[in-house]
Amino acid sequence: MITAKTKICGIFGYPIEHSLSPQMHNAAFKALGLDYIYVAVKVAPEDLAAAVKAIRAMNLIGVNITIPHKEKVIPFLDDLSPEAKASGAVNTIVNCGGRLVGDNTDGKGFIKSLTEENKMKLPGKKVLLLGAGGAGRSIGVSLLKNNIKVLSLYDVSVPRGASLAADLRSITSKNKVVQIDQAGLQPAVKKVDILINATPIGMKISDPCVIDPKWLHNKLFIYDIIYNCETALLKEAKRKKIKCANGLGMLVNQGALSFELWAGKKAPIAVMRKAITG
Repeated sequence: MITAKTKICGIFGYPIEHSLSPQMHNAAFKALGLDYIYVAVKVAPEDLAAAVKAIRAMNLIGVNITIPHKEKVIPFLDDLSPEAKASGAVNTIVNCGGRLVGDNTDGKGFIKSLTEENKMKLPGKKVLLLGAGGAGRSIGVSLLKNNIKVLSLYDVSVPRGASLAADLRSITSKNKVVQIDQAGLQPAVKKVDILINATPIGMKISDPCVIDPKWLHNKLFIYDIIYNCETALLKEAKRKKIKCANGLGMLVNQGALSFELWAGKKAPIAVMRKAITG
């Protein structure tokens, strides 16, 4: 039962209607008997500053941050965790007595999904990352921390890709990070072990495959962080019998880490997963 003592947290995004986070977090709060509620809030880009101020004004416990706010929210915060600083992106805000601290659980959640659930061993692997936005930034940082051999990076925006490549090179040996252009995509796909889609392409049913499906080969492992529908990329992977995964594992694991930051208790991961998969 919601009372005047109920603690509030949630998620800011635009769009937000597709989010499964409310089901996941509210099931976890219920399972642990915590008097919390999690809500989804549609925040347009021009309203982001006001929405962040409202976290303090309304004494929210904290919020998750999703597309398109993960990088743009940073100037409105008081401090950043080491993960958020390294990636230049925030997916979780914790209200510490009116002091808003940005954190990032995306990268750790992705790695847990990739290595624990999909049994992927990362040291020495060659990876192609599509997308240099907030999620791509955190994934890139975490991949490099897990001793991959080389990270090839592509973004349709060359300046955005270059910015991420420069940031990643500052935390590793420069030859580990390679920014590629459109012409370099096909050769890169041929050489890598893991292909990651961290772009929004695929969120709509009408979206095309994020890359030419003719380039896909059965030595790849494909991870598409989109979770709300089966993307064209995953459909092609399954048709070609290529090992693949969608973003549900990442969603659950990053959500569990956010939950623990707010609640101070171990997240019931099995409950959270069941709440969004049935």
